[in-house]
Amino acid sequence: MKTLLITLLLTNLGVFAAPTCCSTNSPASAASFTDASLYQVESNWTSDYNKQLRLNQLRGRPQIVTMFFSSCHFACPILVHDMKKIEAGLITAGLTNVGFVLVSIDPDRDTVEQLHKFRLNQQLNDNWLLLRSESQDVLELAALLGVKFKKEANGQLAHSNIITLLNDNGEIVHQQIGLNTDPATIIAALPKLLKQ
Repeated sequence: MKTLLITLLLTNLGVFAAPTCCSTNSPASAASFTDASLYQVESNWTSDYNKQLRLNQLRGRPQIVTMFFSSCHFACPILVHDMKKIEAGLITAGLTNVGFVLVSIDPDRDTVEQLHKFRLNQQLNDNWLLLRSESQDVLELAALLGVKFKKEANGQLAHSNIITLLNDNGEIVHQQIGLNTDPATIIAALPKLLKQ
């Protein structure tokens, strides 16, 4: 686990239920992943469908991941919109075996019920997975993804705007940084990942 943290933190210095979201295979052991795989993380997560899972259950297909919070009124809706643009581009290209994961950075307010309400309001289909966990697990994943956030005096959270593409083994392939970014690079990277 320490090797994973060091590898991913160094990488980032240079620059996740619906029933259909996860692999139906039994969870793989951490030893079966490379040092660069986020799927070595052993934290427990809860989906907006109140299903318990570990990140290694996402193994088997590429995942597009961002960290957000549901009560955000500016950046997060744009991040979700950017992910929807990626999804639309993939559908147009006939690339449908890709998951979309929204991970809350606000475990105090983003309850299972609140995340599910967000799903319904945003009209997210079952190809999207909305996750919450305890604060220490959120901080660990944020560090691995290079996402920084802090609570402001008004209760809002200032945070990095990063959309991450993971390959089927949970390794970072590409990160899209900023808002209203052209999704062409992520879309172009996926055909190769889906052929592996």
